[in-house]
Amino acid sequence: MPTGLLADLFGPDGLIVIAVIVVVLLFGGSQLPKLARGLGSASHEFKKGLEQGDGTAANSDAAAEKDKSGA
Repeated sequence: MPTGLLADLFGPDGLIVIAVIVVVLLFGGSQLPKLARGLGSASHEFKKGLEQGDGTAANSDAAAEKDKSGA
């Protein structure tokens, strides 16, 4: 399986280190806590939305079954 030039030079662990260095250079050390906090908040909201969506889908399925049996 062919791999990229960077993967050949640095290996998989080296690519992770390079990605972290790029993120620090782009956002700066002082902005990383804010970035991490924002990602955590987004993840929490996403999970909360999935849970609410599952409940809504179950309620709408039950209502559809009730309509079919009642009609």
